[in-house]
Amino acid sequence: MNPQPPPEGSETEAITAPALREQYEGGATVAELVATSGLSYGTVINRLHEAGTVMRTSWQTRRMRDGQARRNLAVRLRHLYEQHGATLTELAAAGAGTRRAARRLLIEAGGTPRTTQQTLRIRSAADAAVRKKLAASLRARYEAGATVPELAKECNYSIATVYRLLHQAGTRMRPQHRHGPARRAGKRA
Repeated sequence: MNPQPPPEGSETEAITAPALREQYEGGATVAELVATSGLSYGTVINRLHEAGTVMRTSWQTRRMRDGQARRNLAVRLRHLYEQHGATLTELAAAGAGTRRAARRLLIEAGGTPRTTQQTLRIRSAADAAVRKKLAASLRARYEAGATVPELAKECNYSIATVYRLLHQAGTRMRPQHRHGPARRAGKRA
């Protein structure tokens, strides 16, 4: 059974098509107009068409409504990308959702996506300072009498890595100890 149409001159007539169009173009959805006006969904749609309103798709409405939030996210992601050397995968985890969305947001914020090699160079430059500090620390401990195997065990690095860091720090190495039988001086058979 269909409801009776409202009598002429009622408050539903006061909600004009131009007023609905203005609210809709301001970002309101059809569902919100239905809730605030008390009109049926079909009546709201008819009045919007009557006023010559160009209807949006749902994604256009979301983009329109989330415009400022999207811009803020894009700026924050660009800062992480350019200032901290974050990858697209890290940007996706920071709020973009996917690598593709992160790339799109980065471009919207005026950023330029890097190649993998550029990202690796940025990361290695940041790690270089940490490694240099570690190498200086290992050198000081080695020159104080610690052995390479002891340093490797303390730092949880391989012996080869400790040697490499010591060489990078310019450490003058002590002679290696020979383990095993002593060599005899003299003629070889």
